[in-house]
Amino acid sequence: MDRVDVIQLVSEKVRLIRVEQGFSQDAMANILGISKKTLVQIEKGRTNASWNIVIAVVAIFEQSEVLRNSLGDEPLDVIRLVALHRIERPTQKTMGGKVWWNEVEKRGSYRLQQNLISQHYRIIDDLNYWYFSSFNKDEAVERLHELNS
Repeated sequence: MDRVDVIQLVSEKVRLIRVEQGFSQDAMANILGISKKTLVQIEKGRTNASWNIVIAVVAIFEQSEVLRNSLGDEPLDVIRLVALHRIERPTQKTMGGKVWWNEVEKRGSYRLQQNLISQHYRIIDDLNYWYFSSFNKDEAVERLHELNS
């Protein structure tokens, strides 16, 4: 998944997110800081949202079921990963990947998992703390081996 994929995906879901959240087009346009005309164009599929609008949608509506079903349990992390290409942070506790994650490999006290929706990889430890994320499997496997040594 890359920036173009995320823009396309979120653009296609803007109307569903708006309806899910109970906002009119006027209110949603105001929330996102765009004109109603631009919002209508995005909702009708005539244009895609800009990257900035996508970030705003994901940040503001992070808990949206529509977004979670499209990007996985942590939509903002998908945005961060697309923007930064990899994430390393051993301080965030996860729920262990019971719903959205498939375990790929386990080494010592670390597990490599792949998100079932976005297909990105992450490494968590036995206490479910998140250490690393990447869309690149080879990079994730390499980091798993480094953490385990």
